[in-house]
Amino acid sequence: MSIDPAQPMVRGATWNPMTGCTKITAGCGRSYAARSAERFRKSRDIPYEPGADLTLRPERLKQPLGWKRSRMIFVDSMSDLFHNDIPPAHIEMFDTIEAAHWHCFQVTKRGSLMHDYARDRYRRRSPPAHIWLRVSVEDAALKSRIEHLRPTPAAVRFLSTEPMLGPLGSVDFTGIHWVLLGGETGPGTRPIDIARVSEIRVQCVAQSVAFYFERWGGSRPKTTGMSLDEREWKGCPRMPIAEKVAA
Repeated sequence: MSIDPAQPMVRGATWNPMTGCTKITAGCGRSYAARSAERFRKSRDIPYEPGADLTLRPERLKQPLGWKRSRMIFVDSMSDLFHNDIPPAHIEMFDTIEAAHWHCFQVTKRGSLMHDYARDRYRRRSPPAHIWLRVSVEDAALKSRIEHLRPTPAAVRFLSTEPMLGPLGSVDFTGIHWVLLGGETGPGTRPIDIARVSEIRVQCVAQSVAFYFERWGGSRPKTTGMSLDEREWKGCPRMPIAEKVAA
């Protein structure tokens, strides 16, 4: 796995073959996805009539196959592929993910179920280089998720510490390739501590882990900036994808 801490990401996209989720940790408390979905509950002109209720959208299962230019695709920004109530047949969207090999997919997020699925799927072969798996770790209480992720078969394993709600302390990043970190956004945001952010950044640099600082957050995130220790940190693992695929 080639890591380039300075490589920028290609243009991104989101893919939501399901929407809605269930709040299970403090980090879900002010979820932007839930706020957005509930805002449009019962609206018939956009696809969020069920609000934040878990909803399968099978008509979207093959959507990335129609996107011909390479993209970094965030899978289920509005849900969780490994939610307990997602039927196994829907998780087979991995068939689409593997077939659309010219994209790079970021897949989330419930570590134990994700580990079990990836272990079974890639028991006899190597996981494709364009499929990256992540878990969310908002504070030290959730560091056990790193232990679920570490042995998971994946070309890239990464952490989302966004929003960062508390200290992580000392972290062993063995087997982890990337850390994304940022503050909470929207109304009633919980503050982020500068010293704690710097502590993780220092550990990433020391352990040769790509580090990406998203933003400081707040009710008006555009005014708080993305600079940390007098520079921006936009590290990303090297993406093994082609520029385009033939139509």
